[in-house]
Amino acid sequence: MPSMVEFPMVIAQALADREDLLMALIDRAGRLLWANQAFSLHSKQSLESLIGRKFFQILSLNAQHLPQQTYIREQLIKGESFKFEFAYQPEGTLTPSWLLMDGQPILNAEGMISQYSLLATDITLRKQAELDLQEAKRLLEQNNQALEVRVQERTAALFQEKERTEQAFQQLQQMQLQLIQTEKMSALGNLVAGVAHEINNPVGFLAGNLQPAKEYIQDLFGLIDLYQEKYPAINPDICAEMEAIDLDYLREDLPKLIRSMQEGVKRLTHISTSLRIFSRADSDRAVSFNLHDGLDSTLLILKHRLKANETRPEIEVKQEYGALPLVECYAGQLNQVFLNLLVNAIDALEEVQQDGRFEALNAQPNRIKIRTQLADDEKQVLICISDNGPGIPMHVQASIFDQAFTTKAVGKGTGLGLAIARQIVVEKHGGSLDCCSQPGQGAEFMIGLPVRQQFVKTSHKP
Repeated sequence: MPSMVEFPMVIAQALADREDLLMALIDRAGRLLWANQAFSLHSKQSLESLIGRKFFQILSLNAQHLPQQTYIREQLIKGESFKFEFAYQPEGTLTPSWLLMDGQPILNAEGMISQYSLLATDITLRKQAELDLQEAKRLLEQNNQALEVRVQERTAALFQEKERTEQAFQQLQQMQLQLIQTEKMSALGNLVAGVAHEINNPVGFLAGNLQPAKEYIQDLFGLIDLYQEKYPAINPDICAEMEAIDLDYLREDLPKLIRSMQEGVKRLTHISTSLRIFSRADSDRAVSFNLHDGLDSTLLILKHRLKANETRPEIEVKQEYGALPLVECYAGQLNQVFLNLLVNAIDALEEVQQDGRFEALNAQPNRIKIRTQLADDEKQVLICISDNGPGIPMHVQASIFDQAFTTKAVGKGTGLGLAIARQIVVEKHGGSLDCCSQPGQGAEFMIGLPVRQQFVKTSHKP
């Protein structure tokens, strides 16, 4: 059995013929005591001429640089292992090769460090991969810069196209009115339907698993009670863990947590149902529809705009629903009418804040009222949407239903909302849409719809 000193020599001799491994033995001063043939070939010198020389000086002769000499000396003095990488240029090649040198201390019979074993492995492939990765990153950055330039150019082209489209829009108002009506509700309906669908799947999963989870929790608590009853002498470790997790509080609070989650699931289910109602697609004929469901779903879509923000208080919505029958109508298009009227009411109330009329807000909080009733003849239903905003000037009221007419700033509105609303109510449903307003006293829009569809304008396609 070889000693601690002899054992590395035994390994070195067994691997001496390996040309892919550089092996050597040095003393703590870094002088070469022994090396294999591969070490000699790497340094291009005979083994006899290498013995006794500093090994890092030998490596430096063939390496491109060896800045680790100070680090190696310090590790040798401290008697600690060391690792370093260095590059060299093999004869007849154009690219450098890389070696990883690993030095490990060797204990003598007295347990003292007297020698170091050296083992060098080729890491050229790894280094080349790193260089390739750096080059790939450089090319990627270059491509990204080129892409950004193209995006900027495309953005400028799109902006120019937008300006041309806006000019063409002024000449094709009637055609655009029909297109916007269809595309707007289609896009919004698809978006809302997609959101409702995405909500419905996880909500269904949660709803189906909360009750079993509640039962499992009760079973686990029952098991704990049974265990405590049968084994009253509690192990100190278990007792400490019970105190750490506050088992009594957990038993009290966990069922409450499950109940809160169940309430949340019910709320999400309600939201999903409302979204589906709002986004329902119209068929080629009128269908029976609960107008209150349409109003409620539209309010849900606009809930974020009704909440208080940093510029105004919350907008209160008062709903005075009468007893209405199901109405034959195109539900998706009527939801668009409700949406347009409610958005205009919200915009009007926000205009009060923009004008700086804080005192008016404090004296009379923002409010929107929705009132529904069945007409005396029971052949028509009435929906009134009113607000306590600044009102509409008399000279403006005559034009509010005109196509592309708007009093809003550029970029705040197209003037199509009320025109589309009136077209849907009057031309599509044979109803009426009127406005009543006094400056400073808010505005009220009144919708009249027949309960049964007996009038559909044949010259106008849905």
